[in-house]
Amino acid sequence: MAFQVRLENFEGPFDLLLGLIAKHRMDVTEVALSRVTDEFVAHIRAMGPEWDLDAATEFLVVAATLLDLKAARLLPVAEVEDEEDLALLEARDLLFARLLQYRAYKRVAALFAERWDGEVLRRPRTVALEPRYARLLPEVVLAVGPERFAELAARAFAPKPRPVVYVDHIHTPPVSVREQAALVAERLGALGEATFGRLVADAESTLVVVARFLALLELYRERALAFEQPLPLEELVVRWVAGAGREVEVTDEFDRPAGGEEGGRT
Repeated sequence: MAFQVRLENFEGPFDLLLGLIAKHRMDVTEVALSRVTDEFVAHIRAMGPEWDLDAATEFLVVAATLLDLKAARLLPVAEVEDEEDLALLEARDLLFARLLQYRAYKRVAALFAERWDGEVLRRPRTVALEPRYARLLPEVVLAVGPERFAELAARAFAPKPRPVVYVDHIHTPPVSVREQAALVAERLGALGEATFGRLVADAESTLVVVARFLALLELYRERALAFEQPLPLEELVVRWVAGAGREVEVTDEFDRPAGGEEGGRT
């Protein structure tokens, strides 16, 4: 049931009232919006618990537009002397544009509803054409052979891979300092000594470089390696001093989450 408006100077559907205002056949200042709102609330209550949420939302949007438009029309009109007056006029034109846009959407929605109702009555043809009509159809010419056509059909009907959402760009994976220490110890045990640049040449990210540097500090604290720098600002050289047969493990201080219990050395 469409919402009907009953005022002193108008009585009819709400959409017709909007159309008259949009065509400037009715002044918005002559419309008692409070009475329109009261009648719409009564209309909603009369529908009971099964009231239309879309209709209520639609009315709120249009009523707010009409209220802004009426407020703009009631303001004193003077000559445009500054940018503020020009902005008020542009705002009023914008409100009219919003009202016209609403009417356009309503008309398109009605057109879609009409087309939908008409297409529901259509039924596909389930039998072959009669010979006299079949001869009128153009001959189908395929540009591909049977093998190529079968390949395309197999590709079209092949199961699609399930979409996978990766979160690597959201959460950076943690880097274990203990694992980096074991890696550095293995390399230095085999090489004897190496520059810091060589030890981090294969690092995938800055976090790996930082973790590998912390691992060097932990190994230095365990007296498993030594640092050498012949001259200031030259490249740092790391030398393994723990011997080939010694296994060195560092603490898990940097691998524990913040606020965790302090672990001992192994």
